[in-house]
Amino acid sequence: MRFTILTLFPEFFHSALACAQLGKAVEAGVVRVDLVNPRDFAVGRHRPVDDRPYGGGPGMVMMPGPLAAALRSVAEPGRKIVLTPSGAPLTQDLARELALEPALTVLCGRYEGMDERLLEDEGLTPLSVGDFVLNGGEAAALCLLEAVGRLVPGFMGKGESGDEESFSGGLLEYPHYTRPEVYQGLEVPEVLRGGSHAKVALWRRQASLRRTLARRPELLEGAHLSGADIDYLRGQERPASLGRGLTVCLLHHPVLDKSGKPATVSLTNLDVHDMCRVSRTYELAGVCFVTPLADQRELGMRLLRHWTDGAGGRANPDRANALRLGRMAESLDEAIAQVTEQAGQAPRVVATSARTSYCPARGRKPRAIDFIPAGVVRRWLKQGPVLLVLGTGHGLAPEVLTRADAVLSPVRALAAYNHLPVRSALAILVDRLLGETW
Repeated sequence: MRFTILTLFPEFFHSALACAQLGKAVEAGVVRVDLVNPRDFAVGRHRPVDDRPYGGGPGMVMMPGPLAAALRSVAEPGRKIVLTPSGAPLTQDLARELALEPALTVLCGRYEGMDERLLEDEGLTPLSVGDFVLNGGEAAALCLLEAVGRLVPGFMGKGESGDEESFSGGLLEYPHYTRPEVYQGLEVPEVLRGGSHAKVALWRRQASLRRTLARRPELLEGAHLSGADIDYLRGQERPASLGRGLTVCLLHHPVLDKSGKPATVSLTNLDVHDMCRVSRTYELAGVCFVTPLADQRELGMRLLRHWTDGAGGRANPDRANALRLGRMAESLDEAIAQVTEQAGQAPRVVATSARTSYCPARGRKPRAIDFIPAGVVRRWLKQGPVLLVLGTGHGLAPEVLTRADAVLSPVRALAAYNHLPVRSALAILVDRLLGETW
């Protein structure tokens, strides 16, 4: 496989290309690496490759001319890649895909980046090796070179070495041991010394699952898991769910009616059942149904008592388990007070809205809502309790949006149709906030 690396600093790669497995692969001809310096294609006495950015700002931008000329000098460029923090992430699956290419051309950026027109004109694929910023693309190019090159046949001693490693199958790799059998009082696991290939395979699979759960649990969402894997993970100790700090609040007042006027909406049986079940599934702290109408609160309490302490709970213990999370309140202030008493500190109040603006008062101009992403709420849940407020009717009244600490991004912000039932919206929002509860 042939790599062509366009870089202003070819000497950056000299040591890496001459040592260890990469050096052996280059020497054996398994991979070929050509280094091309765009400065050699610059014009003028000083051979400039960068200039000031249009629109102002700090730093310099790489000019398209020298880079385009350097790209055109490559006889068979193959797939053309530019390394930039704004690119798609380089993953193990993508590395496997790139390893099937006969040639790759990799462009290393410097300074503040490069003229965007070059990317469009040359059809460059932007890739990133992580959510961080480097001085240039050279270190990232080495990551790509090793990640892809080691998957080329002949690079590694054993072809299967690329299959049994981290990220293969979506999991982190199991631990490894070698001699001595006892080190600093720690022994090699007995199963690895027993000689049973089946037991070793099972131990390694379970060790891989444990390590992924402990270190990178988010990887499990995309991993290939069997029913036996899931049963095993269920039995493992897990950190406390972030959901234990999240309380859901369903407001029936003040909300908006179809005409956009403040209104009070009736409590519904389905909302109580389904929202409690969602809260129990995601291990939330509770769900509070708010209405200023005394008869509605009494109706809600009778419904909850029937399914927790009454005949409904005795007939369906699972439903009772969920509805024990439900409670009633007269106002949003009372709901906040309940969470404060339960958690020992006042919660951050996060409102929800399918609209992008609201009128703060009659006759006033609409005000755009400043939404926050789910990641911000996750960070808040690590710090303390959060009260997630949803509205019935046609959404929360402006006074609720203005007093909230933040408003969560809509479920389908860019869709032309955005009228989900509140129970469905809750399930989707909670899943976005908490994800798979590994």
